[in-house]
Amino acid sequence: MTQVMIAFTFPGQGSQAPGMGEAWRDHPSWELVAEASEAAGRDVEHLLLDADAEELRQTRNSQLSTYVLSMIVLDAVERIGIEPAFLAGHSLGEYSALTAAGVVSYSAGVQLVAERGEAMQAAAEERPGTMAAVLGLDDDKVDQACRIDGDVWVANYNAPGQVVIAGDPDDLDTAGTAAKELGAKRVMPIKVGGAFHTPFMSPARDRLRKTLSETEMRAANRPVFTNIDAEPHTDADWSGLLGAQLTNPVQWRRTLHALDQAGSTVFLELGPGTVLTGMVKRTIKGATNLGITTPGDVDTLLEDLSQASKSGGVAEGELLYAVERLIVSPSTGTFTPADGVAVGDPIERGQRIGSVGDHDVRSAFEGSLQGLLALAGERVTTSQPLAWLRAASVGMP
Repeated sequence: MTQVMIAFTFPGQGSQAPGMGEAWRDHPSWELVAEASEAAGRDVEHLLLDADAEELRQTRNSQLSTYVLSMIVLDAVERIGIEPAFLAGHSLGEYSALTAAGVVSYSAGVQLVAERGEAMQAAAEERPGTMAAVLGLDDDKVDQACRIDGDVWVANYNAPGQVVIAGDPDDLDTAGTAAKELGAKRVMPIKVGGAFHTPFMSPARDRLRKTLSETEMRAANRPVFTNIDAEPHTDADWSGLLGAQLTNPVQWRRTLHALDQAGSTVFLELGPGTVLTGMVKRTIKGATNLGITTPGDVDTLLEDLSQASKSGGVAEGELLYAVERLIVSPSTGTFTPADGVAVGDPIERGQRIGSVGDHDVRSAFEGSLQGLLALAGERVTTSQPLAWLRAASVGMP
């Protein structure tokens, strides 16, 4: 049967919105916010709950808040046992993808993103620039429109008929006029604080390199398709790729085609907004394409994947069947199984199956305990799988 291969994608700057964390504040994954605030030395909860659109538009705020919310959504999806075959992220989202792949720890990811946002905002203040979306024009003609005597470049190759250009505001207007003369349907200004993914970001690249060089980076536990070359990587010069990303265009359209060619049949966008979901719809025909932005989306995800399995086969490889769910650690500490909990036992929603340090480990769903994935007395980390169930509420596809 045909495999259902899941690709997790993560959004970049521009997907943020005021109050985007409100739906998550009572979810167990909200604990990641306190960890982020400690790692960044900033009030991340304020950004997710109280910051207005103008405050969130600042690069230092939009990047950090978007990354943290993407990690909250990822944690929630992992708690129900869904794992990807492939990972990719758009611009800032590449940091989310690398965190999901285990290349960097969550706290290191927070610190990297915080520094990236500060560096890019400083670069934008040093050399003011802006961006615009060119709609309805082939990539090569957008390239042609940017060949003017001025500072303007292609920043994102997003989807068919959707390319973002960036540079000096006056030169951008000139290139936009040229694009319309070449047949563009629209040229839409984007309200951002700089000309990202262009040479204007060279100071940010140089500043970020120091932090990247000091960050521990490991091989990825599954392929990550990167912005620079749209190729899958598991062991790479991550620091070099992330540094180069700042001053080079995001090859997102090529990335989507590469994911499709690698066998991805389900694209899940994890984080605020549905920008990437729209790009997949424009680029890849026939794929199951879902945006996961709220706990409600997570609640229906297993059923959605079950439907995808019925139409395209069952998930294999590293993916769990849609009826199997993981219980993960709520914190870092020593795992102690609950007395009297044994393999094969029925588990109720909210039932305690053990503890990690002073934190109870409770099941977010009901089912039959299939096994423990951690030993008594083993030191575990936040979100590490501890047990797995066969859910009682969803039938096999």
